Amino acid sequence: MRLAPTGDWANTPFAPTIGQSMLIKLLRAKIHNATVTQTDVNYHGSITIDADLLAASGLLPNEAVTVADCENGNRFETYVIVGEAGSGVIGINGAAARLSKVGNRVIIMSFVLATADEAATHRSRVVIADAKNRPAETLVHATRAERPTHGNVE
Repeated sequence: MRLAPTGDWANTPFAPTIGQSMLIKLLRAKIHNATVTQTDVNYHGSITIDADLLAASGLLPNEAVTVADCENGNRFETYVIVGEAGSGVIGINGAAARLSKVGNRVIIMSFVLATADEAATHRSRVVIADAKNRPAETLVHATRAERPTHGNVE
């Protein structure tokens, strides 16, 4: 059995058809443009994130995250630990500390697996950090299919 498109997708020629048992991986939360403030290769792993940034983004302690280093292109997966509120800490710990360095800008992302019905109403939260790793702006993005802006699609 296949599910018909719902929500914003239902009336587009690009509407995906999603099988009933299929899940879609969607962005759940993101901290954009945070600056690494510390690295510790001897710590037992994880990324330490200021509690205020966590609260603004909705990321949870122990949540798995993908971290992308904007300066060198490295990506790695780790888990969140809570840093002191207001400290601005973004600490890359354990082996991942070799993949980034203090001063590098990073993007921290978590994802969710959603059914077709859940995807139709899903919203992701994006927090843009300022130069001191404080929440500067929070955006909420609805999940919807967009028409291609280029290419020949029939």
